[in-house]
Amino acid sequence: MRVEEAHAEETPYGRYITSEGWFVHNLEGALAVRFQQGGALYPLEPREAPFRDIGVNVRVLWPGDANGLYHHEDAQEGFLVLFGECLLVVEEQERPLRQWDYFHCAPGTRHIVVGAGDSPCVVLMIGARREQETLGYPVSAVAAKYGASVSKETSDPDEAYAGRPDDFEPVRLPWPPA
Repeated sequence: MRVEEAHAEETPYGRYITSEGWFVHNLEGALAVRFQQGGALYPLEPREAPFRDIGVNVRVLWPGDANGLYHHEDAQEGFLVLFGECLLVVEEQERPLRQWDYFHCAPGTRHIVVGAGDSPCVVLMIGARREQETLGYPVSAVAAKYGASVSKETSDPDEAYAGRPDDFEPVRLPWPPA
């Protein structure tokens, strides 16, 4: 069986992958999207054909930006700091992370990553993808200091993120960010 190369599209903000197949994608010329909350994201998987078994992205977090809400899930994840500094909130503890630190997140571990230092950080985020995913969003006093906690515990992502802006805009980011 022969696997075809994925298709890509060029935009004024960079290149992104638009189909299934194999590909090589350099972040220097890649499309990035910036969120009102949660920093920016280089989407490495095609939106139209997400990876079946794993989720992969590169997140840019400015100081104080959290990549989402404090949560846990039933799949393992991994976080590798490629550039800069960030703060890991894990099991109600704060752990500073710097370039080349790797956080292995075992299933069920409550966590969130927050940008720190005086410039953006860049984190490679990889997680197992399941057909039926179980998530939980616990209330966290530590994560709340960074605007990254729910006010009421829930297992529903729509409820957890209700009222948070999910608007984003395409941006061209320098690699590595300055």
